[in-house]
Amino acid sequence: MPLESEPLRKLGFLTIGLFDEADPRRGHESTLEIIELGERLGFDSAWVRHRHLQYGISSPVAVLAAASQRTRRIELGTAVIPLGWENPLRLAEDLATVDILSGGRLNPGVSVGPPTHFEQVGPALYPDTADAEDFGYPRVRRLLDFVRGERATDFSGVEGIEVFSDRVQPHSPGLGGRLWYGGASLRSARWAGENGMNFLTSSVVKAEEPEYREKAAESEKAAEAEAAEAAVTGPAPDFADIQLSHIRTFRAHHPDGDRARVSQGLVVIPTDSATPAQRARYEEYARKRLPRTTAPQGPARMLFSPDFVGPSAQLAERLHAHAAFREIDEVAFALPFTFAHEDYAQILTDLAGALGPALGWRPAQSS
Repeated sequence: MPLESEPLRKLGFLTIGLFDEADPRRGHESTLEIIELGERLGFDSAWVRHRHLQYGISSPVAVLAAASQRTRRIELGTAVIPLGWENPLRLAEDLATVDILSGGRLNPGVSVGPPTHFEQVGPALYPDTADAEDFGYPRVRRLLDFVRGERATDFSGVEGIEVFSDRVQPHSPGLGGRLWYGGASLRSARWAGENGMNFLTSSVVKAEEPEYREKAAESEKAAEAEAAEAAVTGPAPDFADIQLSHIRTFRAHHPDGDRARVSQGLVVIPTDSATPAQRARYEEYARKRLPRTTAPQGPARMLFSPDFVGPSAQLAERLHAHAAFREIDEVAFALPFTFAHEDYAQILTDLAGALGPALGWRPAQSS
C-alpha cells in the first residue's frame, strides 16, 4: 500500500479533448500538444476520454495514432472506449495497428453497456440489428480473444494471389496484457479480475450494498446477516471505501492477485503555480460539482468523488488519507472539463513538478 514511505510508481493524466465545432483541428492539436508536454514533463502515461456525437474525441484510437508519432516514450491509453459503439474484430485490428506504430505503448481501456441515448442513436448505429446486439461482457471477451491472438475465422491460407490469416493482423503480442476495463461496480471489478484484465477506477462508483452483505446472506448465522443489514442501512456510503472494495474484489479474482494492476482516476487540480484567476476558476468548478458527491445519484446509485483542488502539499495529505489511493501505486488524474489549454499546461506542470514528488513519484526520463 503506497503510504508516504511507499512512493507512487506511475503518474498519468486523462484529458477529454474538447473542441469548437467551427474549428475542430485546433482542439485536436491542443490535445496532442498536451500529450507532448506530458512526455517532456516525465509523465508515465497520457489517456484520452471518448465522446460520440459530442464536441470531444470520437476516435481516440486515431488521435493516439497521431500522438504515437509525436512522442517516443509516454504510454498512451483510452479511458474508456464504450464497446457498444464498436465491432470488436475491427477495433482489435485498429488497436494492434496503433500498438505496433507506437512501439508497444498502447493501453486500451474499454467498458460495456448500451450506447448513450440508444433509443435515438440505435437506428443509425445498428439499423438492422439494434434489438439483437449484446452490450454485455461477452463483447469485451470477443475483443480480448481477438487481441490475444485467438482465431477469428476457420479459414486461412492462399486463395489466388491473396494470403489470409485466421487471426487478427497485425498481431501485437504484448497488447493483450495492456487491456484495461473501466468499472464502477463490484460485478465489473470481479469480471475484470477473472478475465485477467487491468482495472481502471475513476471518480464515480456505484453505491451498492457491500460485498459482505452478499456473504452474510449466504451464511446460516442470523447474527451475521443482521450485522450486514445494519451496516447497509447505517451512515451514508463513503466513496473511498466503496472504491477500495472494488480494488480488493478485482485483485481477489485476478490471477496476479495483489500484483494485478489498478489505476485510479480522480480529478486532481494542484494550484501551486496557478494565477489568482485560475485558482478562483478551479475552486468554482469544484464547488459546482460538490452537491453530486453528497449522496448516490439516480436509479443506478452513482456516487461521485469530490474534486481535489489546492496546493500540492495539501493534496498529498488528502490522497494519503484516501483508503483507495493507499491501495494502488499508479494513477491517471483527470483534467477537468472545459478549461483552456494554458490551464491544462499549468495543472500538468504542477502535477509533475510538485504533487508527484510529494507522493514519492519520480519523472520518467525522455529517450
